This record gives sequence, structure tokens and C-alpha cells, in this order.
Amino acid sequence: GDTTPQEPVVAVTTTTIAAPDLTPCAVDALAAADGPVEVLMWHGLTGATNDGIEFLAAEYNASQSKVRVKLEPQGSYDSTIDKYVQTSQGSRPDLVMLPEYVVQQTIDSDSVIPIESCIRASEFDTSMFQAAALKAYTTAGVQWAMPFNVSNPVLYFNRSMFVEAGLDPTDPPQSLEELRQYSQAIVDSGAASYGVAIDSGTDSGGGWFIEQWFANAGELYADNDNGRSAPATRVLYDGPTGVELMTFIQDMVQDGLAFYVGGNGSGQDNFLKLADQSEPAAMTIGTSAALGTVFDALDGGLIPGLTGDDVGIGPLPGPSGTPTALVGGAALYIVADHGDQTAAAAWDFIMYLVSAQSQSEWAVQTGYVPIRTDALELEPIASTYIDDPRFRVAYDQLIGSPDEPALQGPILGPQRDVRVVTAVAVAEILEGGDVQTALSSAAERANLLISDYNARN
Repeated sequence: GDTTPQEPVVAVTTTTIAAPDLTPCAVDALAAADGPVEVLMWHGLTGATNDGIEFLAAEYNASQSKVRVKLEPQGSYDSTIDKYVQTSQGSRPDLVMLPEYVVQQTIDSDSVIPIESCIRASEFDTSMFQAAALKAYTTAGVQWAMPFNVSNPVLYFNRSMFVEAGLDPTDPPQSLEELRQYSQAIVDSGAASYGVAIDSGTDSGGGWFIEQWFANAGELYADNDNGRSAPATRVLYDGPTGVELMTFIQDMVQDGLAFYVGGNGSGQDNFLKLADQSEPAAMTIGTSAALGTVFDALDGGLIPGLTGDDVGIGPLPGPSGTPTALVGGAALYIVADHGDQTAAAAWDFIMYLVSAQSQSEWAVQTGYVPIRTDALELEPIASTYIDDPRFRVAYDQLIGSPDEPALQGPILGPQRDVRVVTAVAVAEILEGGDVQTALSSAAERANLLISDYNARN
């Protein structure tokens, strides 16, 4: 796509920050502690993912006596962000989990110790880590956060409905064209009323998936290499790629092949449409992090006649037809100015969480993607990926993504707010509005948000 700014701007050249210029991380300070150092961590995980982090924290606390970790769930990513932003530095936690769409905002808050400092000080080996996961939280050559709970969107589908429609449940659609073809076959056969349930949520169909689809098409979502070579000045989704993409989705709704569930504020409306007794859909798109929660809920009898085994998982259908993914989920930040011993204790816990064994256990309990390749050699993930390949779909989708700017995703200062205005446009489109008008209006508002943020930072 054309990345030339609409108005002349002064591009800020990205340079690598030298070690002496980074806030230090006193990784050796823990050795001088008289007793256990307490670390308070905030996160936004719920359901099976909350159970998973509680399990790992309990394991860590039991494995040593120098650190005691206390977890405080905040209910959601957005609640965690809001509380963190509105709290003074001294009242913030020692360790915080924040999602991928506030990377630049967190950096600009000047409130965290760059994980790069801890990596260098402890000579921590990251050679086995997925490069994409590390790069998602890297700017100017600095690793700002440690990726931990990595996810990406996948296709959930009812295997029985596929069979009834004459489709192979081991070969789900991989392109948007195939998604339409499968939906047509499902509707024509009467296996389901709709092929796919879609939504316009900010962290799903109205925001996050748009970023994913642009990456899959090899197109930049924002100028200046998605904001990674210099601060982005405008979004690019109102161009031909965006119009073609959203026209395709709109046509599926208008042709009765897709069902629009709305903004999906609960995060469950699209999944519940698969279990609609009167007019079900056969497929939907959701985060891979929901695998554990969805399977547990179905196996617990949430929906009569439907178990976790009835759900198939496929890659996110995209414009190119080749599975790719941007890094989603969240990462761990060490909060600055809480003392050297506390920072060292937080770093010690992080090293435990991203160890190969912890990542193996974490992936099986939740559906998140292991951030390091050697985790796949350990139980329980080694057997799980063989016995239940559904858990591996998101992993393969991520490691198969090319190393190029479009596949590193956008880093925008007001990315959270940009997703909100984009989601409004997607809702308007899926309700029948003019595609170009909706996208152009949203892009104009998004560009104002970016311009204002850049001026303040």
C-alpha cells in the first residue's frame, strides 16, 4: 500500500539504544535480601487462563524461598490498563501484564524497566524464543517487555455440521474465498442456518482481526512500517485493500452466509451462535487463548449434546490463503522505582514463567502459544500437540509467518483508541453502510488520534 503521508511530516529515525542509556536492572540485588521479597502482579486473565497463572505462581512460590508472588486479577486487559494508567507510580504493582496494543503507550509512560536491561545484566539466553514474539515488544533495538501469554485468532467450527454439509473436518478453509465456499455449502445443505458468526468487537472482528488480515495480505496497517521505523502518522486501512476486505465480509452477511452478532461485548456471543438451537452458525473466529475455556465449558455440560470433541480448530482464513498471524496476547513489564530487590525478584519470577517447562504446562492449560521452541520437547505439550493437534494450530500459524514489517503488526501510541473507532466503522459496514465512507471516516478520526498522541509525546 501507499505509505506516503497525506501531509508532510518529519520522520524520526529509529536508532538502537545503547546499554548505558537504558534504565538498569539490578538482577543481583535479590541475593542481599534478608527474607522473602514480595512481588505484586496485576493481570487481566479470567477463566482457564486465570487458573493457569495461579497454578504457575503457586508452583514458583513452592519451588524457592527468596520470593513470594501475589497475584491480583483485574478482570480484563482494559481494566488492568485503566487502573495502571490512573494509579501513581508508587501505588502500581511490581509486575504488570499488559496486552500488545499498548506497547508504545507503556514505553512512553516512562514507568517500566526495559526487559532488555535484565536480559543483558543476567546474560539471559533468548536463542530458543520465537523471534516474532520478541519483536512484537521491541522498538529501537530494545526489548521492552517479556512476551508470556501469546495468542492469535483461529477458526472454531462444528465438526458434525461440516460432515453433514459434505465437508472434510480435517481440512477447514484457509482463505476468505474458501470461507465463503464452505459457508455456502453449509447453508445449502441445511447443516446450519449460517456458515460463520462474526462480530465487530474492538479486540476481535472490529479491530484485532483487521490488523491480522492486513498482515496476511502483506499490507501495512499504518505508515512508517507500521510505526516501527518511525512513529506512525496515519492508518492505511481506508485504501483499496481495506475496502476490498470489508466489502467481502459485508457481502457474506448480506447474502445470508454470515451472521453478525454485534459488538460482542461479552466475548461469547459469537461462540454461543454456534449453539443456537433455532438458527446456528457452523463456524466463528476467536482467540486461541479461549481453547481451554471453550473445551472446559462444553465438557462441563454447558450446551447439551455438544462437547469439546465436537469443536474443530483451523487457522484464521485470510486474503492470501496461507496461514499467518500477528502476535497477540500480552507481555510482562517490571515497574520501575520499586527498589532493586523487588525488580530482581520480579525478574526471577519472569524467568520462571518463560522457562521451557512452564511454557509447556501453560500452553496445555490455556491454549496460548509457547514462546520458545524447546517447550515442545517437554511434557505435557509434547504429547498434547501429537494427541490433540487443535492446540498446535495457533503455534504453526505464528512460526509460519514471514519476517517482514507487515507481519510484525502496528505499534501506535493510541492503538487502543484507534481500534475503537475502527470497530465503529466495521459495525456500520456489517449493518449495511457504505464501505468506503465508513472506512474513510474512521481513518480520519484515527489519524487525528495519532496526530494528537504524537504531539503530546
